[in-house]
Amino acid sequence: MIISRDLHFSYTPQKQFSFPDIVCQDNETLLILGQSGKGKTTLLHLLALLLKPDRGEIHIDGQNLNHLSPAQILNIRALKVGIIYQKAHFVSSLSVLDNLILANYLSNQKQDKDKAAYLAEQLGFAGHLSKKTSQLSQGEQQRVSIARALMNNPKVILADEPTSNLDDVNCHKVIGLLKQQSASIGASLLVVTHDQRLKDEFPNQIFL
Repeated sequence: MIISRDLHFSYTPQKQFSFPDIVCQDNETLLILGQSGKGKTTLLHLLALLLKPDRGEIHIDGQNLNHLSPAQILNIRALKVGIIYQKAHFVSSLSVLDNLILANYLSNQKQDKDKAAYLAEQLGFAGHLSKKTSQLSQGEQQRVSIARALMNNPKVILADEPTSNLDDVNCHKVIGLLKQQSASIGASLLVVTHDQRLKDEFPNQIFL
């Protein structure tokens, strides 16, 4: 579950954002739509605890995060938030498998190779675990990104423009995978995008 109230953030006095309140319960999905410049990525970074709001509250899994220390915020982000970036960020020197279990390591969890293998099988890249991520196609890298976001069974999954570079067929495949995998762990799924093709995929929507 993730809830935000009265979120405000400013980069400069001339560049300020205020955002609508958000409520996304466990096992629910939410589409956040907006054109360039409307603050979509800023909102995602606030919800992912990568930015600190000037004003407002964020609750994840029933916990108000306003008064936590940076170390506590880092721990919650590692354990309870899975982020799928528009452009995949991997450690190029590591194999696909090692990139997946790195998510466990960074959150001080057991490095679960069985979970990585299961997700690879579910998402269709089981034959690529020993490869470097640079050897994968863009679509395969995106599936690895989804798997990595799921490695710690997060309470919240945040996806930033996950379909913007995909054709129609792969667009709907990726959204289907995101929905299926988030539902399998009972997570809240928030997709931030300008991609109008997704409007029919999500019953709950917010426009920035």
